[in-house]
Amino acid sequence: MLNVYLSGEIHTDWREQITKGAQGLNVTFNSPVTDHAASDDCGVAILGAEDNKYWHDHKGAMVNAIRTRKGIADADIVVVRFGDKYKQWNAAFDAGYAAALGKSLIILQQPDHDHALKEVDAAALAVARDPAQVVEILRYVLDGSLPA
Repeated sequence: MLNVYLSGEIHTDWREQITKGAQGLNVTFNSPVTDHAASDDCGVAILGAEDNKYWHDHKGAMVNAIRTRKGIADADIVVVRFGDKYKQWNAAFDAGYAAALGKSLIILQQPDHDHALKEVDAAALAVARDPAQVVEILRYVLDGSLPA
């Protein structure tokens, strides 16, 4: 069984494309909470309200970090997606954390991000341009087969 952690942007269906494409492969997937409101508010929902937005966000970040660290630590492969919207500093942090742990890292990004992510890409074992390429990498890792 290959354990894959899917990190990064939450505004497109890339995770669903990968999990659907990998059906039939011996793979299990994990990811951060992708419900933006739930992710933002988990800290105050569990640990209590905060009047100051900084501490509200800080509590959420700390609680989410528990899930993220566990998911990355348990993963055989970490896929980090950088999307077109927003600055995804958390995705870059996840990629760095995975690299520091020696995890096999696949970056999923478009060519217009190549320059900005050159250091992240240098730490990766593959830079894919679409979710189908990630699925083909997983298939190759598991059974050595190439795309038809």
